[in-house]
Amino acid sequence: MAANNRRMSGKKGAQVGSGGQRRKGLEGKGPTPPAEMRKKHKANRIANAKAKQAARRPAPRGRGGKGTSEMVVGRNPVVEALREGVPASTLYVQQFIDNDERVREALQLAAERGGINLMEAPRPELDRMTNGLNHQGLVLQVPPYEYAHPEDLASAAYDDGEDPLIVALDGVTDPRNLGAVVRSVSAFGGHGVVVPERRAAGMTAGAWKTSAGTAARTPVARATNLTRALEGYKKAGIAVVGLAADGEAELGDLEALDGPVVIVVGSEGKGLSRLVGETCDYRVRIPMPGGAESLNAGVAAGIVLYEAARRRA
Repeated sequence: MAANNRRMSGKKGAQVGSGGQRRKGLEGKGPTPPAEMRKKHKANRIANAKAKQAARRPAPRGRGGKGTSEMVVGRNPVVEALREGVPASTLYVQQFIDNDERVREALQLAAERGGINLMEAPRPELDRMTNGLNHQGLVLQVPPYEYAHPEDLASAAYDDGEDPLIVALDGVTDPRNLGAVVRSVSAFGGHGVVVPERRAAGMTAGAWKTSAGTAARTPVARATNLTRALEGYKKAGIAVVGLAADGEAELGDLEALDGPVVIVVGSEGKGLSRLVGETCDYRVRIPMPGGAESLNAGVAAGIVLYEAARRRA
């Protein structure tokens, strides 16, 4: 009888014996989605518009790529690399090594910098890693350098409201010259250095050391084809100036240094290659009253960068 009374009750609610048929209607619909996902919401319309704009943008260009990892071998070279701030990922120390002053300094520098793994390894393993070089119980792993894209250098300058001042190296194979150019570019307010991918010096530990730490703030870009990279700069309205002993104009007479410019420096022996020389808008010579036939890349770049910085001051 009690069951009948409940069945005949006029109160609202689920009837006895409904079998949970209305259970779904009583369940919640989950957390409220964010405004960007709710149709007809203003935030949703804005998000959709941004997505459409992003879809219409050109795909991002590839970066300049990475170099190869490198090993710095020997007690003095390892200590010098750590002193100069050469990037490093791992310091390998030989087991049972004679703990002299250089070993202690290497361990201290690596610990102070942080982010460098310390690994102990037996001598045969270090011999294998270094292909039998005289490592003296210390080996420093230098990670691959992350190169920029040549166009990134000009874009960064324009983003800062400045005319690009870039140095491109043609056939320079000595990493110390590259490091010296990076140092000069940093000193005179330049925006980076461009090197070819092949037959050219890259950002090795030697280049890092010569740059005296400036490589950490001055980007180096790598071009698959230097001539095409220079043509790209020209299309963007940037003057390309090549340094040549037989250049048609003297450095002091060149007005192009006042604006956006790429300075192209060739090797000390061969100078600019034919295609690169033909691509340049101007071929300029540096007057040398002392009678020297040529200057190395680091010195030549420093002279022109100084002149450009003086005019822009």
